[in-house]
Amino acid sequence: MPTRIRILIADDHPTIRKGLIATLEPEPDMEIVGAAPTRQAAIAMWQETRPDITLMDLALEGCDGGVDAIRQIRKESPTAKIIVFSAVTGDEDVFQALRYGAVTFLTKETPDEELVQTIRDVHAGGRPIPPEIARKLADRLTQSSLTTREVEVLSLVARGYRNKEVAAALSISEETVQGHMKHILSKLGVNDRTSAVVVAAQRGIIRLR
Repeated sequence: MPTRIRILIADDHPTIRKGLIATLEPEPDMEIVGAAPTRQAAIAMWQETRPDITLMDLALEGCDGGVDAIRQIRKESPTAKIIVFSAVTGDEDVFQALRYGAVTFLTKETPDEELVQTIRDVHAGGRPIPPEIARKLADRLTQSSLTTREVEVLSLVARGYRNKEVAAALSISEETVQGHMKHILSKLGVNDRTSAVVVAAQRGIIRLR
């Protein structure tokens, strides 16, 4: 009997976890070794089970938890095979997930048959990137990225802060905030603060709370 592909699921929605188990368990060459609802649980279960494949949602504990888990797992084991399976699909999300070591990225609209085949392909050493994910990655690589400070500024603007309040929160001058906003608008290709927030949120650069 061939060795089964041992799979760890990490997703914060019970319905998704149950659905993935129902889809994958019947496959004769697959075995679910754990289902984690949080970032910490995902890391702990990975350390305990050392799965062949990890299916990782990005929206663990505030959208960035999945990327953090990928980074920590890959730091511990550079050969760990992680497939992102997520509804969070901004081009920045795709870029960061692949940057920190995910093998490929699937949306939650992916048909069951494609998910199953992708798991087999990745286990065999392949790196199948869906066309829509390749386009998002290409978009991200051809666009100017915001600096860490610019992301901080825009995140506060998204929370309703005015320039004076942003300056106070970050201990910088209002003139510096204005300069950052000018660069942000230029990089995102928009003309106003509201559009900047919308575009940055859609791309996964900032999170709206």
